[in-house]
Amino acid sequence: MYSLPAVGACLLALASSTFATAIPHLAERDSACTNGPSTRSCWKDGFSVSTNPYAKFPDTGKTFQYHLDVSKKTMAFDGVSREVQVFNGQYPGPTLEADWGDTLQITVSNSLPDNGTSIHWHGLRQLNSNQMDGTNGITECPIAPGQSKTYTFKATQYGTSWYHSHYSVQYADGLVGTIKINGPATANYDIDLGVVAMTDWFHTPVFTILASRPAAPPTAQSVLYNGTSVYNGQGKYGVTTLTPGKKHLLRLVNTGINAYLHVSLDGHPFTVIANDFVPIKPYTTTQLVLAVGQRYDVVIEANQPVANYWFRIGTGGGQCDGPNEKTDTQGAIFSYVGAPSGNPTSTPYTLSTGCFDETGLVPFVALNPGSPATAPTELDLTLDVSAGVAWKVNNESILIDWTKPTLQYIENGTYTLPKTDNGITIAGGVDTWTFWLIQNDSPLPHPIHLHGHDFYVVADGTGSGTGVALNLQNPIRRDTHTVANGGYIVIAFNSDNPGAWLLHCHIPFHISGGLGVQFIERPTEVIGALGDLSGFNDGCKTWTAFENSIPGFSQGDSGL
Repeated sequence: MYSLPAVGACLLALASSTFATAIPHLAERDSACTNGPSTRSCWKDGFSVSTNPYAKFPDTGKTFQYHLDVSKKTMAFDGVSREVQVFNGQYPGPTLEADWGDTLQITVSNSLPDNGTSIHWHGLRQLNSNQMDGTNGITECPIAPGQSKTYTFKATQYGTSWYHSHYSVQYADGLVGTIKINGPATANYDIDLGVVAMTDWFHTPVFTILASRPAAPPTAQSVLYNGTSVYNGQGKYGVTTLTPGKKHLLRLVNTGINAYLHVSLDGHPFTVIANDFVPIKPYTTTQLVLAVGQRYDVVIEANQPVANYWFRIGTGGGQCDGPNEKTDTQGAIFSYVGAPSGNPTSTPYTLSTGCFDETGLVPFVALNPGSPATAPTELDLTLDVSAGVAWKVNNESILIDWTKPTLQYIENGTYTLPKTDNGITIAGGVDTWTFWLIQNDSPLPHPIHLHGHDFYVVADGTGSGTGVALNLQNPIRRDTHTVANGGYIVIAFNSDNPGAWLLHCHIPFHISGGLGVQFIERPTEVIGALGDLSGFNDGCKTWTAFENSIPGFSQGDSGL
């Protein structure tokens, strides 16, 4: 089942008692069933798609080890060569695969000569493992050149995600990979096609673009499908194989930079079964739009004539996100077994444009947030161009210090951060709900991502969000959601995960420019929940020594 045998063997060494005691009802089981092509709603050991993963999850006792080496390399993803930063010499990086309830142990080695790095496991809850979140300046110091860090955490949910650097705009130059956590599903399928990473792509290194502080979204040159594309007749299209008569699970991720990606497969509707890490009631559509950071799992039935079909990828059309030189939507080729080689001649569906989220997403496990005791706390997003380009939340651009991350303050018993750290304290405990009105008074939309939690989208619209009615009956639940320009979203989440958690726009240029806050959740309980922090402290010592060895060292941006 595990697709990367070179990364290490399955170990039984790590006990899971820490995770078991964290969830009081872990020993409970749903009705017994076994996962298979006609019973995908089942899993094993009594768990199923009906299990509430926030209340209980499997405890397999298994640990899967991976090693990721961060280095520079010259590559040509669309036929145009440039220097990139990659994992294990490849793009995207290796797929990290495990089963629901397994533990992942991932050692990251920094072979870059002159930059740090930190790796975030997007959407992973990190229950009682905040120091493994990979957010430099908040949960760790960056990994210094020549140093390594081992991240260990449990897969308490299942589905599709990705991992990426959180060191400034580094991931936009290639430091991304995919994550596949096997588990049940809300629709049956025969073949799992794996994860597809899609991104807009710049021929100029993004650090170079950032240094020029562009006043408007810069123009990308390509859109990559699993690291490949065609630009001005160079490069090649990615190819995915379909087996006639079979149902295929395809896992889609926007690992991008600016663009909202609109996707479809000629002649083949999608049955959508999950958004982010949340299984949903299946529905059928001919297209999907993914904001940066979002994921969808879809089932595709190979019931058309044996041939080749275009997988279409369109951008937002330059209406509200970054423009792209690529004007056609030919993104990849889906080829039936037995089809002749060559480009498809298939007929497209009509693709939408614009920068918005899918609606009508209904979580399969119906959960309701608690009722707010007070009006939601407002987080006002603005753009300040009076002195360069500064993105702000409540009139403050986040600016963290790589040498003194938030966990270091908490470890020292200090829960009030410097003003520019944009820290917000959340007290309470399990079953204490916190509500936030994110009001976007900036000229662009923002895909908002929260670390450490899935949030409930209890309101979403244009204009002012003050006093709007809240949907508290099984609302959309995910970890990345768009707030429209001139609009708002109201989100809610349970303060059940002590730690320091970043909330930010997932467009690298925007968080680099300051568009983020951090929640200090149940601060007096954080250190007790995390246990041994010796690795955290050792990492800060080596990073601080590296910074001090470079005269005039400067982060250059927010650091995130």
